[in-house]
Amino acid sequence: MLTSDDKNQELFLGIDGGGSKCKAIVVDSNNTILGTGIAGPGNPLHGFEQATNNIAESARLALVDANLSDVPLSSITAGVGLAGVNLPVLFEQMNDWAHPFKKMHLATDLLIACLGAHDGQDGAVMITGTGSCGFVHVDGVSQIVGAHGFPHGDKGSGAWIGLQAAKQVLLAIDQLVEPTALTGMILNFLGAKDAVQMVEIIAGKPAAFYAKMAGFVFEAANNGDAVAKAIIEEGADYISRVARQLLTKQPPRLSLIGGLTPLLSPWLDHDIQAILAEPLYPPEVGSVIFAKQQ
Repeated sequence: MLTSDDKNQELFLGIDGGGSKCKAIVVDSNNTILGTGIAGPGNPLHGFEQATNNIAESARLALVDANLSDVPLSSITAGVGLAGVNLPVLFEQMNDWAHPFKKMHLATDLLIACLGAHDGQDGAVMITGTGSCGFVHVDGVSQIVGAHGFPHGDKGSGAWIGLQAAKQVLLAIDQLVEPTALTGMILNFLGAKDAVQMVEIIAGKPAAFYAKMAGFVFEAANNGDAVAKAIIEEGADYISRVARQLLTKQPPRLSLIGGLTPLLSPWLDHDIQAILAEPLYPPEVGSVIFAKQQ
């Protein structure tokens, strides 16, 4: 049996922080996952203190899950991939954080997703979860497509789909467009009876809140709701065009990852669907790969 000191020397943390949640894994030197922890949002764009608290909490929960709660975070090297740190000011802020780890190797959520999906090799990924974006890494050169944030960007994401649905429901309430099944589904989810109530509920809400409505839009679209179909088709067309832009860099593999993957992939252009490769590992494993590469 390993002693506590042996464990400390062999452990790595891999952390993936997005707009809805922060997921951490603790692995041994063979990349065997020993424990997993999930906390709240880890994107510093939506609050530095919230993000840092959730990063640390997810790491602690991973150690608890691995029955290693006696091992201090200060003895473990962490690879940390975060949404939002593609913006230099946020990268600097997070890099200056007085983190609790032995060492922290910080990267964008895009890079760690790509490293995980392709086991540390060259490739491209499109992320469709709470947010959306594309990323390609070939011959040491990276390029980002999108990743502009919600609500001004992130087209085709869960948050964007939810926001479009909310806009259409408000138009229907004002009798400017015909109501559809989606109208009732969204109002019922929100517990709103009229436009004033609805706006009170949704005003100023974060991306993760809007993303919760995306599932209703896919459900309605798959049942033939014209408004829902139009929203999903517009989002899927955007993601397909992101794929084409990434493919100009000739990546050996292209993967679609994120919470919307099973829902959105059937709506993508057929030629894009045909070349999608299954991601080999999740982003949090990509964080470990990144940390070990450093």
